[in-house]
Parts: sequence; C-alpha cells; structure tokens
Amino acid sequence: MTTPTTPLHYTVYESWLTAGLHGEMAYLETDRARKRRADPRQILPECESILVLGIRYPAAMPETPDVIPTPRGRVASYAWGDDYHDLLPARLQHLIEFIGTQTGGYPVPNRWYTDTGPILERDLAERAGLGWIGKNTCLIHPGQGSYFLLAEILLGLPLDPDPPFTTDHCGSCTRCLDACPTQCILPDRTIDATRCISYLTIELKGSIPIELRPQTGNWVFGCDVCQEVCPWNIRFAESESGVGYNSSRVVPNSIAFTPRESVPTPDLRAELHLTPEQFNRKFKDSPIQRPKRRGYLRNVAVALGNAGNPAALPDLAHAMNDPEPLVRAHAAWALGRIGGETARQTLLAAILTETASEVRAEISRALSHILQNINSG
Repeated sequence: MTTPTTPLHYTVYESWLTAGLHGEMAYLETDRARKRRADPRQILPECESILVLGIRYPAAMPETPDVIPTPRGRVASYAWGDDYHDLLPARLQHLIEFIGTQTGGYPVPNRWYTDTGPILERDLAERAGLGWIGKNTCLIHPGQGSYFLLAEILLGLPLDPDPPFTTDHCGSCTRCLDACPTQCILPDRTIDATRCISYLTIELKGSIPIELRPQTGNWVFGCDVCQEVCPWNIRFAESESGVGYNSSRVVPNSIAFTPRESVPTPDLRAELHLTPEQFNRKFKDSPIQRPKRRGYLRNVAVALGNAGNPAALPDLAHAMNDPEPLVRAHAAWALGRIGGETARQTLLAAILTETASEVRAEISRALSHILQNINSG
C-alpha cells in the first residue's frame, strides 16, 4: 500500500521522454498522460491510497539444444499462456468488491490498472515495499525475483501505507548490462526502448533496424535475457527446489500462465506458414496478438535469418509471396543472411514481380550481401 503523491522517479521519466528513448510509443508523451503519471489524483480525484499487487508468471527456461532438426524461436515467458490483460481485471474487481464489504458495503471510489494506465507502476511498487527497481529496470523482490506482473488499485479510502523498499540489492553487479544483446540498458536504470528486443519485436510496427536484427537472435516475442542472468532470479529458482529463500514465501504461478503447447520455443519454419486464420486461432487470448500476424512473422523471418539454417530457404521463399510487405521485406533480409545460390535465385525471381519499394530495397541489399560474400570467399 502506498500514497498517491508524485512518484519519486518522475523527473527521470520526463528526461527519458525528452531524450526520445520511448521510440514510437507516442501515447506516453501526451500532456494528459504526463499529468496523470505525475499525479495519480488526476486519474481519481478522490484517491487517498494505492494498493499495489504482484502475481508470478513462469520463469524463463534456459535455452537448450534443439531435440529436432529445426530452428526454434523464443518467446518471453510472461506470454507463454493467456494474456494477463484478460485474466487480471476480474480478480481486481473481486478485490474491490471485497474492500467494499469491509467498509460497510459502501462503494469505494476506485480505478484499477494492470499495465494499462498512465501510472509509473514500478515506482509505486517500490514505494509500497514490493521490491527495488534493478539495474535492468525490472522490479526485483529478494525472495521472488522479478518474474511477476504488477497491478494497481487506486482507492478513495485512507489506508496506512507500507514502508518503502529503500535498499538497493544490485550492488556492483552488472550481469544484466553485460548480457543485453543490444546494449539497451542505460546507467540510470532506464532503457533505450528503440534498441530493446522487447520493443523491437512487440511495440515497433515497422521494420526492425537492419543493424539490430542480428542482435535479436531467435527472440520472436519479447526478451528475458536481463532477467535470466539476474542473480536474484537464479537464487529464486534455487529456492523453488528447496535451496536459498524459504519457498513458502513464494507466490505460486497462476494456472492461467501455464505454457501453451509450442508457444515458448516455436518451430520457426512452421510459424512462417501461419495464415491469418491460423495465427488468430493459435494465439487467441494470447499477448502474442499484440504485434499482429505481420509483426510476429517479421520477427520469425529475422530469427530464421539469424539461425542461418539453409533448410529454411523454402519457407523463406514461401514468405516472399506473403500479402504483407513487412513480412516479405524481412524474409528477403533473412535470405540474404543465409546466402547461397538458392537464396540468390529466390531473390532474383522475387524482384521481378515485387511492387513495394521498401521490399525491393531489402531484396537489393540482400543480393548485394550475397554477392559480397561470394567475392570475399
């Protein structure tokens, strides 16, 4: 529980926006959104307390060698199951109703969010005593790590605030900064979103910058690298096996976050053949709906290019006929990345019929890349 006063790190947030580190997320920079983040009472004028909540989701699994001869992608672990935006509202509503019964049955003025509203939720969570904001910008609890989602209920009810979490347990550790594939984590505990793999594979609507595509590896939705290497998450994983922190302090994962079949490590070649209907059916009520089919297949094409497996050439050739220019463009890049005569012939055939200028440009670059490799070889 905390108060609705201005978040401690609001000035840092303003500086982050001014520097343009939020990328294309223009909804963050509107005057209305800024005023609300600076003062939660702009959201609920009657607000006297803010209840901050957390719920665990499965920790990311270490990457293991493929058990079948096909390139595999990776999905951030919070997206393995159902979409928390659909799951948590009913629980929050039940909690609000319970609070109402405890106050004599009178409706308590309220507003609730779960990553859906203009508030600085990690800042509020730190002030409510749930943990500290780590160097990787995640909220970290010393007994539960950082694999949990946050939700907030603004209440028109005076409640005693919990003591804030004031200790920084990151110390001199820089594992997250060192491990970040795109080096997007900044020294002031903010992220350059324009370089973050989660932003590139989810929020970015257009082309992934060419210079960053190799660094995205096989991530097709989000990224867990900075959490995987965090000692506090490693320690929590040990506690679940009876080592380290007392496992009785750990909030169990919700059954709704149980991984769906083939979602955590999707078969990249198969994913590239998903029709709009198949995509919508497979990812119904899943966070992976957010980038839409074109964004997801864009990511899949890049991951196949990074895998460098020639077995995927027929699948990428198929993607060169996709109705979405965004998919065709990134498939062209992947063909150039894998290279070889088959890839070259596929690109030469595609450029004869391609009408989208951005796709033609990608094809030309891919052909030049293949030619350079031939000449240098």
